[in-house]
Amino acid sequence: MYEDKTLVCKECGSEFVFTAGEQEFYAERGFENEPQRCKACRDARKNSKREREMFTAVCAGCGKEARVPFKPREDRPVYCSECFAKMNDR
Repeated sequence: MYEDKTLVCKECGSEFVFTAGEQEFYAERGFENEPQRCKACRDARKNSKREREMFTAVCAGCGKEARVPFKPREDRPVYCSECFAKMNDR
C-alpha cells in the first residue's frame, strides 16, 4: 500500500527516506503532512528546545537558592523542588 519516498530536508537540504512504515504510522495517527526534516535535524531541533534558560530565586519555603525555568516575579512565591514537592504531597 505505501512505498518508500525520498524527501528533501528543509533544514539541511539532504535527502532522506520517508519509509512505508513511517507513512503508515503517520496515517494511523492522523498526521496529514509529511516530515520536513531529516532525523538528524529533527533530533537537533528537539534537543535545542530542551535547553532552557534557568533563573535563580530564593525559596519562599526554606530560604535556600532555587533554580527555576521561568523568570520569578516579585508578587509570586517561588519554591525549591523539595518545598514544592512537600506542598504537592498534602
